Amino acid sequence: MFPLFYLILIMQTIGVLLPRSTYYTGLSFDLFEGLKASLRQLNREDLRIVTENIGFGTDKQQCYKAAEQLIMHENAQVVLAYVGHRMAQVLRPLFLAANRLLIVMDAGANVPQEWPECSNIIYHSLHNAFGSWLTAKKAVRDGLSHGGMITGYYDGGYLQTWGISHGFTQSGGQIVFNHATGYSREDFSMEPLKNYLQEYPKSALLSIFSGDYVQWYFSALKDIFGKADLPIYLPPFALEETMLQGAIYPGNKAQGIAVWSKQLENEQNQLFINELTTSGRIPNLFSLLAWETAVIAVKSLELLKENSSNVQRTTEALAHFSFESPRGTIHFHAGTKHTIAPMYEAEIIDDGNGHCAIRIGEVIPETTADFETFIEHPMENIVSGWYNSYTCI
Repeated sequence: MFPLFYLILIMQTIGVLLPRSTYYTGLSFDLFEGLKASLRQLNREDLRIVTENIGFGTDKQQCYKAAEQLIMHENAQVVLAYVGHRMAQVLRPLFLAANRLLIVMDAGANVPQEWPECSNIIYHSLHNAFGSWLTAKKAVRDGLSHGGMITGYYDGGYLQTWGISHGFTQSGGQIVFNHATGYSREDFSMEPLKNYLQEYPKSALLSIFSGDYVQWYFSALKDIFGKADLPIYLPPFALEETMLQGAIYPGNKAQGIAVWSKQLENEQNQLFINELTTSGRIPNLFSLLAWETAVIAVKSLELLKENSSNVQRTTEALAHFSFESPRGTIHFHAGTKHTIAPMYEAEIIDDGNGHCAIRIGEVIPETTADFETFIEHPMENIVSGWYNSYTCI
């Protein structure tokens, strides 16, 4: 019988940096279960999974030490991490020195000042900022030339706010007012919108919220404006179905850009939903992100073996890799080492009980071309000071 330490050395190991969140309390469990369920479907339960907790992902030393532990003590060939661009760059020297691969599971709420390209880091993203940009462009196409930025203290701290405002003005619209709420329920108010909308009555409400804040937002709008159908435009994380189902229906002009929905009719989506439900989890954006990342991790391990553990050649090969996922075909954008996936127009509908459901519309064509346009725009005097991953508070 082989000693345990020898078995650890010869087994292929995936390391995972898991965050905490008081915002989405099940975040780390959703990520972990999504990863495990996907590996089961890939018949790769032979892979060893080792996790490290990184808190809210704000402590650079904690994240670095946790990644170092996975590499040096657990012999992880590939490390998955739910972190943002800024923290990924903190970890960059470690992965270059160790010749290991970091796969960032990215909410996409922030936008890097310069799109990073590192041979040892790839990004699998939900592209919330890019989706916000597309959402705003849709509002202008719908004939709305005036817009108001509506956000909360937390959600507004990320550069998805730049995405939605820049998408609107670049498309010919004008931002005519801004409203930011407080962090707590007691400080959350939409009363100022009454004056704004009296002055600019046909304004698109360019709304950046996620989690419980979506529920608070719709409830406040209903209390103030009653049955008035306000033109509400929402980014991908505001269309997360598990949170929306508890939100009061705000009217038939609420819409946006979705990255995924349980309503998508394809074989992979049904498989994903069934597997997560069987394991006792409710499918959501986080389990989806990990489910897809498992496919990339397995392919990466295969390529590392083919390329004699040369990470640079492995990431170059991944640039030509694509696969079918619950949201459609995913491929890599070679210039930024980010994944690109389909996005969908979506509208919020009444579920029949006065709460929200989603109706998925047309898939957005030429997503890659849109992404390349998005990343070309300069970000002068624009910065986010947040190191933590989106939803990790």
